[in-house]
Amino acid sequence: MQSSSKVQQLYRRWTVLLNSLQEDPKVAQVMNSRIGQYLSSHPFVALSLTLFSAMAAVPFGLFFTFALVTVVMAAVGFVFFEAFLLFVGGLTLLCVLSGIGVFAVLVAVIINVLYMTSSRLMSCYNPKQTERSLSQEDSDGETSAGTQ
Repeated sequence: MQSSSKVQQLYRRWTVLLNSLQEDPKVAQVMNSRIGQYLSSHPFVALSLTLFSAMAAVPFGLFFTFALVTVVMAAVGFVFFEAFLLFVGGLTLLCVLSGIGVFAVLVAVIINVLYMTSSRLMSCYNPKQTERSLSQEDSDGETSAGTQ
């Protein structure tokens, strides 16, 4: 006896739910359209369409999630790849600039050594030239000291 009363209560709840669903303005608008009238007159097609929609939601949701994750991963991967390329480019620039700096210092040292060596050799082989340049410097220093 209790099972029949529970079934009747369930039936009443189900009927109330269906009535509230049919009274919804959006549902009423769909049911008044040609498609809604066709589905009302062909319940097997309506059931098939409902089952297909319900069963297709899971694969569609999985595919949509896969596509979204793929796009996000591609964007993140692109950002990481760009950061890696910038890092490699910066490191290459640092190495090239360091090499240019070392080369510039080395060339400056070589030029200074050549200048010092050539000036020493000239002073050894041509002492008069160096005496003249020293005497000119002394006379320039005396004249500048006398003008002050």
